[in-house]
Order: sequence, then structure tokens, then C-alpha cells
Amino acid sequence: MKADPAPQPRILALASGSGSNLQALIDASRERGFPGQIVAVGCNRPGAFALERAAQANLQTFVVDHTRYDSREDFDATLMAEILRHHPDLIVLAGFMRILTTDFVRAFRGKLLNVHPSLLPRYTGLNTHQRALDAGDTTHGVSIHFVTEELDGGPVIAQAEVSVASNDDAESLAEKVQAKEHVLYPIVVRWFCEGRIQLGANCVLFDGDPLTTPMRLPDN
Repeated sequence: MKADPAPQPRILALASGSGSNLQALIDASRERGFPGQIVAVGCNRPGAFALERAAQANLQTFVVDHTRYDSREDFDATLMAEILRHHPDLIVLAGFMRILTTDFVRAFRGKLLNVHPSLLPRYTGLNTHQRALDAGDTTHGVSIHFVTEELDGGPVIAQAEVSVASNDDAESLAEKVQAKEHVLYPIVVRWFCEGRIQLGANCVLFDGDPLTTPMRLPDN
């Protein structure tokens, strides 16, 4: 008699806006052999299109409207309670535009991934594309990292570069970077679900060994 297969890791996504990275993850999760399943999508904005994407994929959704809370701590406590109802093994921030409290991050340590539109540690925070242009950078890109208490400062798992053309503006550069995000994020999520990446004491462990530099996808 065959043993039942091990349950797939449960993925919960958090988004705030249009959800293009969410869609990339949904599409990847529907591919044959993908090692995880998206069980729910949470959002802090009731009208975000990410919720429509989730509904079209027949995924459970929930909304915790940040405007209804007097403090970041109260919002995060409610968000945490909603997340825990779904028993996720992994939480992916897919354009989730909220700074999370220390208590929240510590509660889910090693289970939180984020996508950031720069080659970290360059350009933490907002307006990364314009900042790269203003600095005269010839390369820009995206980073996928574990979330820690430091804003955009958790250990980086993987990065993908894009070339900055002389005629690029912030909008065109954002489009280039977003295209890389849609490729890279599902790859990293797959690695997590396969047990290949973990958050160590202060670094990423890849196949059990410390990752000294982020995995890279070259520009093409």
C-alpha cells in the first residue's frame, strides 16, 4: 500500500496593488510539478486589483484595511491573526506596501520573502528606479530577500540585472525590472518549497551551505 504523498507547502501572498507579481506566482503554482500551493491572498486595500486576480484563480482572500487602525501594531496584530488562520509555511510579500513591525517579522522569521526593485543593498525604500537613474547607474535590477527587522535589509537570496539604456526613464526602467521580477520570484519560491533555501543566523543557506553572494540571473 502506497503512503500518502507529503502535503505541499502552503503559500500565503500579501499584496497592496495590481498584483502582477501575484499573478506570476499564481501562474507558476499552476504548472505541473510545482512544489507548493497558494492557499490565500491578503490585502490591505479593499479595492486592489490583486484581490480580483485571486478571485479569478479561485483563491481565498481577506482584507485588513490599514486605514481602520490607529497604530501599526494594531494593524499587524489583526493581520497576523488572519494569516495564522491559513497555517502558511511561507508568506510572500508581492507588492505589499506596508512596513511590518518587529513583532510581526519575528513571529514569521524564516517564512517571509519580499521582492524589492533594486540590486540591494543599493536603494532601499521607495523610488528606486529614479534613484538609479539619478546616480547614473548602468545596471539596475531586482532582489528577492528574506524579511528581517531592518527595512529591505534581510539576507538576499537572488538577484536579476537589467541594463540601463541612455533613453530610459523611471517608467521604462520599472517595466524592465518588473519583467525580471515575474521570472525570479517564482524560482525563489520554488526553492523554498523544495527546502533548498533557509534563513540562517545572519545569512541564506542554500542546499545547507551559506550563500556568500546572491544567486544571479543575467540580463538578456
